[in-house]
Amino acid sequence: MGKIVSIHSFRGGTGKSNTTANLASQVALAGKRVGIVDTDIASPGIHVLFGLDEQRMGHTLNEFLHGECAIADVAYSIGEAAANDTAKGRRQLAGKDIWLFPSSINGGEISRVLREGYDVNTLNRGLQTMRKQLSLDYLFIDTHPGINDETLLSVAISDLLIIILRPDQQDFQGTAVTVDIARSLDVPNLRLVVNKALVRYDFNQIRETVENTYDAEVAGVLPLTEDMVDNASSDIFSLAYPDHPWSKSIKQIAENILAIP
Repeated sequence: MGKIVSIHSFRGGTGKSNTTANLASQVALAGKRVGIVDTDIASPGIHVLFGLDEQRMGHTLNEFLHGECAIADVAYSIGEAAANDTAKGRRQLAGKDIWLFPSSINGGEISRVLREGYDVNTLNRGLQTMRKQLSLDYLFIDTHPGINDETLLSVAISDLLIIILRPDQQDFQGTAVTVDIARSLDVPNLRLVVNKALVRYDFNQIRETVENTYDAEVAGVLPLTEDMVDNASSDIFSLAYPDHPWSKSIKQIAENILAIP
């Protein structure tokens, strides 16, 4: 059965969804069968990167969690939709085996989750079912930032946990908490990704400092770039601009993921 890769950050604003979408897309381009699930149910957003809006979304993870549909009904085939996509990056995913399991962006559904919560065991069953039914090689989980029941579940069932942090003291402290939790749950593989590093910084020095701080491998350091801001989540950046320094770093991280046995 395929690997579960959770992408997490202790705080919001680290670029977690953008990184998840780009890594999953690169792995799909490598010929792997890939699923992406948005478990940031309180503030979903990864669907935007794949050109999906509320009118086209169909069933959502929210409906599955409330027993209103099967998990298979939530699967949105990015590979099928990409054939008619106008975005040059996403078009490269045409015919690829990649699916998105989106969360609802309806205000009422989000309020319902915040008010009532959901059963994390149901979420776990759904994750395992989709992994089996679609014969996924990789299931990427875009988590909710911070520590809650969903986060603990995602971490506990992960074959690989990627923690994203910025070169910022608040991120450094919060990441230490997440790393400790991951180790207490015996996550088989842990990688760190530093995002939004100023280009004037010494990236090798950043890598060395972070690795020494957490005694964990840094899979990549992503530069802060106005080009990513200008992209405004309108496309999969690393596919649209493959020669950009940010994209090259993403490809290196994807290769790191693919190299884990």
